[in-house]
Amino acid sequence: MDGSPDPDLRPDRPRIFGIGLNKTGTTSFDQAMTILGLRSLHDGGTDVHNAVKLAIDDDVPLLSHVDPRWDVFSDIGLLSRRFRMLHTQYPGSRFVLTTRPMDKWIDSRRRHVERNIALHAAGEYDGTFLVIDEEKWTNEWVHHMERVHAFFDGRADFLEIDLTANPEWGPLCRFLGRPEPEEPFPWVNRDRAIHGTDQSEGHPC
Repeated sequence: MDGSPDPDLRPDRPRIFGIGLNKTGTTSFDQAMTILGLRSLHDGGTDVHNAVKLAIDDDVPLLSHVDPRWDVFSDIGLLSRRFRMLHTQYPGSRFVLTTRPMDKWIDSRRRHVERNIALHAAGEYDGTFLVIDEEKWTNEWVHHMERVHAFFDGRADFLEIDLTANPEWGPLCRFLGRPEPEEPFPWVNRDRAIHGTDQSEGHPC
């Protein structure tokens, strides 16, 4: 051992960033990355949110206070909205925009809020995602998509994919330069989505 840092854990190394909004197949994306042998962080909860927020406040690279072992990040709003900064701070990274038809995305969010309201009434939910605001959500969707498309137009380090339409390994594996696994693609909430009861994929940030 020469005491040199492990290059696989170098904090400024390229990463893979899922920059789709929540409820666009981010859970499936996360599990697919794990199957491909990557260390994938989905959502991360309050600790990761606070770590990224601290980096923003300190004006340092966004992952400065996050465990360096992670290769992939998804469903972390403070990161996915700052894809321009990530592109500059982590050269060579790749960006995946998971998407789905906007009307289905809004419907999924609406049902998520309805579940939260019921859980809140039962004393089982203490979060803040309790208001249905389809106009605000529509604006959020359009604004995010416009910004992403404007920035990544024509770039080879960007992939847009709808995992809810035809989940398969090909596009992701070609984009990441990895062989396709033999096991089926992990569409985590497929049965629930078909029956209109799909569950939350993380929480809005």
